[in-house]
Amino acid sequence: MNISHRSEQLKEKLIEWRRHFHQYPELSFREEQTSRFIETTLKTMGVYEIETGIGGYGIIATASCGEGPVIGLRADMDALPIQEREGADPISAHPGVMHACGHDAHMAILLGAAELIAEDIKAGRLNGTVKFIFQPAEEDTNERGLTGAPYFLKSGKVDDLDAILALHICPWQNVGDIQVNKGPSMANIDNFTLTIKGTGGHGGYAYQTKDPIWISNYVLQGIYSLISRKINPLDVGTISVGSIHGGDSPNVIPAEVVIKGTMRSYTREVREALQKELEAVAKLAEAFEGEYELEVEHGEPALKNDPLLTDLIIQSAKRMYPNMGVHEAPFGMGGEDFSHFTEKIRGAMFFLGCRTEIGKEAYLHTPGFHLDEDALPIGTAILTKCVHEVLNGTFKLEGGIS
Repeated sequence: MNISHRSEQLKEKLIEWRRHFHQYPELSFREEQTSRFIETTLKTMGVYEIETGIGGYGIIATASCGEGPVIGLRADMDALPIQEREGADPISAHPGVMHACGHDAHMAILLGAAELIAEDIKAGRLNGTVKFIFQPAEEDTNERGLTGAPYFLKSGKVDDLDAILALHICPWQNVGDIQVNKGPSMANIDNFTLTIKGTGGHGGYAYQTKDPIWISNYVLQGIYSLISRKINPLDVGTISVGSIHGGDSPNVIPAEVVIKGTMRSYTREVREALQKELEAVAKLAEAFEGEYELEVEHGEPALKNDPLLTDLIIQSAKRMYPNMGVHEAPFGMGGEDFSHFTEKIRGAMFFLGCRTEIGKEAYLHTPGFHLDEDALPIGTAILTKCVHEVLNGTFKLEGGIS
């Protein structure tokens, strides 16, 4: 029986797993019950060496079946601090916490692939090693400023991977379609805090002050003109301000204003240019007799998809689903900490269509996010097929599919 049919037979189980994860979401670095459920489920498959506690609650399940390549499949585990919209079925049992980015589906799909691969290993159909990576904390950082992915790289437990693959649920593509992209596909993430300092005073005697709110007005104009006047329009980059705070009283001019925002880019050159130009704009404060402090927190690097592995995904999908729509386009200016893996290991991610009528207007990271569960067996089948192509030698890591 072919992989797509076998995956479809798992559909009820995939839905059950996805709904369990959705009902009991956990925030970044707190995925204790989620991890325990995954570990228990993997043990029932009977073929995996399971390592836990990576980056907190991360798991690697490894199975080897003779000499051959080593391939990894990764899913993220954490939820978001979002209150789910009433009427969802199932609805989160944890108030203020929701799987609004599809990580519940990612975990279920990866468990499905693990079950199919376990059957294949027992039947002697594969040659090589596969590692199933369940990664905590994709959405947020800890006190050290790290998400979950760097902990797997620091552990040394993925050093032997020849390739790594992942998927992401995609509410803007129809079920049965995928979106792929070769090269930079999601953004470098750099968040900044810019403090404009002046001297506060009475609102009725503004001339006696160095008003940081007034100064910030000119700085903000400079920030918003950076992309149009300082960055090549053919390059991919953007800068946004998400928070401005200064003062607490209508008749008191504050001593400082704090501006917080984010910079997004696809290349190292644009990333460096944005920071350089932001520093230049911040210096405008000095022209108005103010001062400034600028702090930049460097987050995830850009997600770079290996072209050959992207071809593997496309051809594996099309071999099972000849009528599948394949949309080739970057995934947007969001961040994805799978990029830490792809900086060190040949890797690729694809987006899996899951659009529903219910979720037609509800995108990722929104209270009404919803997905069509018909996508689950498709994701499981594609990941499983990719493993077969690599471990059976149909796909050569240096030469592609024969």
